[in-house]
Amino acid sequence: MSNLNQFLFGIYPYIALTVFLLGSLVRFEREQYTWKSDSSQMLQRGQLRLGSILFHVGILGLFFGHLVGLLTPVAVWDFLGVSHSFKQGVAMVAGGIMGVLCLAGLLILIHRRLTHPRIARTTRFGDKLLLAWLLVTLLLGLSTIVVSAGHMDGEMMVSLMTWAQHIVTFRGDAASHVAEAPFLFKAHLFMGLSLFVIFPFTRLVHVWSGFASVTYLGRAWQLVRPR
Repeated sequence: MSNLNQFLFGIYPYIALTVFLLGSLVRFEREQYTWKSDSSQMLQRGQLRLGSILFHVGILGLFFGHLVGLLTPVAVWDFLGVSHSFKQGVAMVAGGIMGVLCLAGLLILIHRRLTHPRIARTTRFGDKLLLAWLLVTLLLGLSTIVVSAGHMDGEMMVSLMTWAQHIVTFRGDAASHVAEAPFLFKAHLFMGLSLFVIFPFTRLVHVWSGFASVTYLGRAWQLVRPR
């Protein structure tokens, strides 16, 4: 188990991030015509707006919440006077709200994609795998809230923060900080890391374009001259 833990949470994160970055670059260079979200709006609009809004608001909230919560050094929270138990409580409430929004949107989109005949015929295996993977990852994440409610001391959260920060700073002892974590937390971590692995091979690549669109704010005005 020690070797498995070291591989899954000490080595696998770097494999996942390498596939994520290099895979995205290769796909952009070689298959730009597939670099899209493959919207099904033209086939059927029903439920798309509601499901899409709920899903995107929820998943963006979860992404940035995880980013800030895991990668902000513990010393910063201590300096600000934010206790570990208070931070855990805020994370549980905010994560729960964003998670439920994301789950509701995802279930609407799954139902729409699998029950509408025209959309179902255009749904590829990769789409089904992605939806299933997101659903399981999300359910595991929401389940950890129930486990966390049983110990509000913030110790588990600090362990996860330390693990994430040791990963991004290339410290070899990262896996040891989650060795004693409950199974649900480990399963959620593994599924979340694996999303980076499948990312370049699915429609998720359009996320890059979403973030890149911010650069348009700094572009010069386009001048259209009359004849």
